[in-house]
Amino acid sequence: MKDTERRILLGRIVGAFGVRGEIKLESWTEPRTAIFHYQPWILRTPAGQESTLTGARGRQSGKHLVAVFPDITDRDVVEAMYGTEVYVARSALPPPKPDEYYWVDLEGLQVRTVDGVELGRASHLFSTGSNDVLVVHGDRERMIPFVQPDFVVSVDFEANLIVVDWDPEF
Repeated sequence: MKDTERRILLGRIVGAFGVRGEIKLESWTEPRTAIFHYQPWILRTPAGQESTLTGARGRQSGKHLVAVFPDITDRDVVEAMYGTEVYVARSALPPPKPDEYYWVDLEGLQVRTVDGVELGRASHLFSTGSNDVLVVHGDRERMIPFVQPDFVVSVDFEANLIVVDWDPEF
């Protein structure tokens, strides 16, 4: 992985599981166990220290995953890892299907209305449960429902542009 390559946050260590060094892991992949297919991982502690890990494996257990990391067999070591985030290089993910994209691929794209008004750049997206929301930073922050074709008319990666049907006064 190149140092400049974009990283994708896939999960976080949320605790120890048992006494043999197993790790309770929160995964944001779909399905949750897919996190184990995307390696190597870049582990980033809450203090900002980073390390690379290959060979993590695991299983489903309730709302979390139980992971095993090579050479970790002590619960105290796992407890010290609480809050560590799991990243992978964007290139570790499979290419999206046609007309699909990863949220991270939308970040940084210019956002313009159908009438040509520049709203700013896509900062990030988040889910509300009923739909996803595109957060745009420009002269102010705007939150636009990421609903196609109602509000998001087109996404053009070659033009680095998202076109939205949105009143710029909102």
